[in-house]
Amino acid sequence: MVYTKAPRAWYATLSTFLVQSGYKRGLIDKTLFIKKEKKDIMLVQVHVDDIIFGSTKKSWCDEFEALMKNSVKTASTPIETKKPLVKDEEATDVDVHLYRSMIGSLMYLTTLRPDIMYLNGQLKLGLWYPRESAFDLEAYSDSDYAGANLNRKSTTRGCQFLGRRLILWHCKKETIIATLTTEAEYVAVASCRGQILWIQNQMFNFLIVNIGLLNL
Repeated sequence: MVYTKAPRAWYATLSTFLVQSGYKRGLIDKTLFIKKEKKDIMLVQVHVDDIIFGSTKKSWCDEFEALMKNSVKTASTPIETKKPLVKDEEATDVDVHLYRSMIGSLMYLTTLRPDIMYLNGQLKLGLWYPRESAFDLEAYSDSDYAGANLNRKSTTRGCQFLGRRLILWHCKKETIIATLTTEAEYVAVASCRGQILWIQNQMFNFLIVNIGLLNL
């Protein structure tokens, strides 16, 4: 019972602390906290016990990092006491900080950034995110009718662009068995539309309201 309530207690404590520090909770994404002053903006995204933050003003990032270090108490991760670790006297000592950094990076890549893992195997390909580009949101979707040989299910594919920036893409087998090509395409469009609404809500949370016309 303690472990199931711990994430909620941590989020409640952290969100209260951020709100009291001048941040506003996102209207759609409640784990997003925003601080804005004139043309500068600070975004803090909370995911379980991980915090990702960035700002158009470097001093705000430095202040936030110092604020977290001075206000949050860290604790060691509990370890199984019945299975004690035995030191290998013949092996070379491992740099603890480097080891933790490498494990954290691998977990981040495998769970949150499959695009980077893919590009690592396709070194001749790349993603280009131009700085100067409009905020016109465009989306594309497609479906192969009954493409799966075993169960005759269709596969939905789609991608979304913000200007000339590819920001989201997906390829997923549909949960239903479409009886018509039109039905398979309708499911693909509905899935793509859901992604678009999520992107729009996120942009509104980022206080970016001048999004161009939607092309689907």
